[in-house]
Amino acid sequence: MLPPGKIPPEKLREIVFNRLGAPGERVIIKSDLGVDATAIDFGSSVLVASTDPITGAEERIGFYAVHINANDVATFGAKPKWFLVSILLPENADEALLAKIMNELHESAEKLGVAIVGGHTEVTPGLHRPIVVGTMLGEVSKEKLVTSNGAKPDDAIILTKWAGLEGTSIIASEREEELVKVFGREFVERAKSFISMISVVEDALTANEVGVDAMHDPTEGGITNGLHEMADAAELGFRVYAEKIPIREETLKICEFYDLNPLALISSGALMIAAPKEKAEGIISALKGKGINASVIGEFLEDKDSRVIVENGRERPLERPESDELWKIV
Repeated sequence: MLPPGKIPPEKLREIVFNRLGAPGERVIIKSDLGVDATAIDFGSSVLVASTDPITGAEERIGFYAVHINANDVATFGAKPKWFLVSILLPENADEALLAKIMNELHESAEKLGVAIVGGHTEVTPGLHRPIVVGTMLGEVSKEKLVTSNGAKPDDAIILTKWAGLEGTSIIASEREEELVKVFGREFVERAKSFISMISVVEDALTANEVGVDAMHDPTEGGITNGLHEMADAAELGFRVYAEKIPIREETLKICEFYDLNPLALISSGALMIAAPKEKAEGIISALKGKGINASVIGEFLEDKDSRVIVENGRERPLERPESDELWKIV
């Protein structure tokens, strides 16, 4: 039986990646482990496309759909421009729910300068909550295209913002009343507000101007899974330092309360960047100039089997999470 969340890498290789239809003409980047978008040659420019469903949240689901897909496109250095969306509503859904989702989609897309250009909407028997599936298209010049498999040995690993932002916001919204009793209203409202930091479009485009080797937004499975996905794509290992991974106090306390691992909690809003070490300071400076927190948390290693975390001076393997910590409580 498959676990909740992303399909394990070995099953993707066994079942998915060997059933991809005809060879794609002009495809620069094809489906692979750790690759969240595709890039298609359009002459002087490159079309970047990505698709993702929103399944773990009901509140602000339209907001999530736009930003999660825009993030994937931006990690390839492309500016998000066009969006297609399929909205699957549960049985007995009313017009108010559809209007709410559409308002969220419209406002989020408008803020990013993205046009909603098509999609599908239906009431789906058997669903207990809405599901929104988005496809974002973006455009970038060939010389600015960033590939997710471009990390190199000794590259610095830079993380923007903080680990577990999206997961913290979802838990604070879904378990609001329970958490208010434990931590107070002000604490919970701060945790809920982390959703406002979910976009990494500015992070990615800013870093790309300085010069990067690869970028990736850690979604399901959090920072830990994101590291493995980047390493998979580039066939590398990594070493990260626990004390250098930035985590907000609200995330730490909520994860402690529910016995969750913050490093394996869905982390949209953070961006992982692989860059030559000599460029790391310039990238961090450029990001901080835009008000974006950023830190070097480790480095990529040539040995693809060496994937470790250093805690309290001791090095241990950093295992890939079987599923996101969010699934334990939502």
